[in-house]
Amino acid sequence: MSKKKKKAAESAASGEISQISIKNLDAYYGTFQALKNINLEIDQYSVTAFIGPSGCGKSTLIRILNRMNDFIDGFRIEGEVTVNGQDIYDKQLDLEQLRKKVGMVFQKPNPFPKSIFDNVAYGLRIQGITDKTFLEERVVTTLKQVVLWDEVKDNLKKNAYGLSGGQQQRLCIARTLAVEPSIVLMDEPTSALDPISTGKIEDLIFELKNHYTFVVVTHNMQQAARISDQTAFFYLGDLIEVGETQQIFTNPSVKRTEYYIRGQFG
Repeated sequence: MSKKKKKAAESAASGEISQISIKNLDAYYGTFQALKNINLEIDQYSVTAFIGPSGCGKSTLIRILNRMNDFIDGFRIEGEVTVNGQDIYDKQLDLEQLRKKVGMVFQKPNPFPKSIFDNVAYGLRIQGITDKTFLEERVVTTLKQVVLWDEVKDNLKKNAYGLSGGQQQRLCIARTLAVEPSIVLMDEPTSALDPISTGKIEDLIFELKNHYTFVVVTHNMQQAARISDQTAFFYLGDLIEVGETQQIFTNPSVKRTEYYIRGQFG
């Protein structure tokens, strides 16, 4: 049994299955329908890439997964979205717990105007954790996870704004991981970064996917091909095709997918 499958089996036995299931999902901003009858399954310990032209619904869908669209007036959905087997639109759902389990990394690095240490510890402190030893351990562990520790270990009290763009994005990923999510959403996480920093983020996703489920929105076809296990192609609110990344990029079932990947539109 592969390491990935073994970990998934262990988590299934413990009841902690980080799996996303989307069924018959429609999403609306007022009268505008942004997503149309989306059906999608996302496996645990995998990387799923959402591709498609601007305005096709990718970011809308990824933000549904931790209910960030709740802040938008007139937004509503129909259908079912479950995370770890739980309906995330159940009225009894604890939104704070959902957002702890389903973390989010945005397009542009958004560190807080605090020290490097306080950025990583922020989510833990919000949860009421004050134990200094525990906080220090989590900060060190997550900075090592994102391969940032050696670069910042002597400057943890310095303002995070002093870091480079790529370092800031890795810091934001560390901040997300510190609260121990099971799913990490990334909305174009490297679009504002240089090629070297982009490569580091991609390597990081590849290294961490044995521990987390990643959903990544990207306009970069090469990036989707490099990092993802599964690719979903969206167009004008429709999920046109979804499948294993190699199949999608080498032998798509739908012509529209092929045209997009070849750069013939979008």
